[in-house]
This record gives sequence, structure tokens and C-alpha cells, in this order.
Amino acid sequence: QVQLVESGGGLVQAGGSLRLSCAASGRTFSSYAMAWFRQAPGKEREFVAGISWTGGTTKYAGSVKGRFTISRDNAKNTVYLQMNNMKPEDAAVYYCAAERGAYGGADSRPVESYYWGQGTRVTVSS
Repeated sequence: QVQLVESGGGLVQAGGSLRLSCAASGRTFSSYAMAWFRQAPGKEREFVAGISWTGGTTKYAGSVKGRFTISRDNAKNTVYLQMNNMKPEDAAVYYCAAERGAYGGADSRPVESYYWGQGTRVTVSS
């Protein structure tokens, strides 16, 4: 198992940028494929971005591709989500997730396949 703590959320103007961080503890960070999900009020949790355990492969939801970048620093046990050109539709609670099984790729997996952080809230003003 692994513990995940997100940080970096807050208020940003549309068109601005924000970087989220997720610090991991417990098992070795490099053992896990990682992902970011987000959830807005009244909506299902949705996949945003994923990264393989080596960091060599990434995957993005179509709504964020070209604007968001996921990366990881295994030496620091940290995964990041750089969010540029923020849109009001990006407002949500963002969750860091670690894949629980042997899968090591960047693709989205069912929500029950992950360990979850507690989330960090992102608000976007027009």
C-alpha cells in the first residue's frame, strides 16, 4: 500500500497555470503507475492523465491534451500535474492515484484499481 498527499490546488484565473504535486510514502514510488483524476460536484470521477512506472509513457484525456502535463520524479517520490491555459471546466477536486496491481502503463484503469489521495481543490475564475 501507499499513502498519497496532494497539494498545490487553489484559485486560478482562466488562462492561467497551476501545478499540482502528489507526495507518496509507504511502498517504493517507482513500483506504481500513477494517475490524476478529477471530480466536479454532481459528476463522476474522471481520468485526467496517467504515467507509467518508468515515466516513459503518458496518457491524457482529450479535454486536457495539449494543456496539461503529467510527470514524475521517482527519486523524490512525487508526481506532478502541470496545468496550463486553465478553463472554467477544469474546476474540480483533483485526486492523485496509484495503481494497485501489476499494471505499469499509463492507460486509465477502473477506479477500484487505485489507491487514492484525499484530493486538492482547484477553482477557476472567468
